[in-house]
Amino acid sequence: MNDPVPSPDLQGVRPSLVQLTHVIYALHACAVFVGVTSAVATVAGGFVFGLPSLIAVFLNYLKRSEVAGTWLESHFRWQIRTFWFTLLWLFIAGLVMLTIIGIPVAAWIMIPILGLWVGYRVVRGWLALGGGQPVDG
Repeated sequence: MNDPVPSPDLQGVRPSLVQLTHVIYALHACAVFVGVTSAVATVAGGFVFGLPSLIAVFLNYLKRSEVAGTWLESHFRWQIRTFWFTLLWLFIAGLVMLTIIGIPVAAWIMIPILGLWVGYRVVRGWLALGGGQPVDG
């Protein structure tokens, strides 16, 4: 017989908010995918400047008060911080690129590492959400 797949305990959180958090992770993942597959964009650039992530961070701020005090609050904080820290490090990489020596450092080291970090944050957060767990960090 087919045993039902156990669903994670939502711990008093409305299922619609859990679904919304999945949608937000999917939007961020879409932005990462565009960055990986696009010849023009980087993962970090696609993440910060791509429409999917801009919509995602807008939804984070719009619904943040509804998840306050729940385990989903950690996911919203994780997603928002990922967005803003990525933007900050892209700005720093842009400053480093102002020097001739900094161009290869930023282009070949900083921005690719930042892209890996963004991908890691999206995957780690989404896996924690799938397990019904807060994400720490």
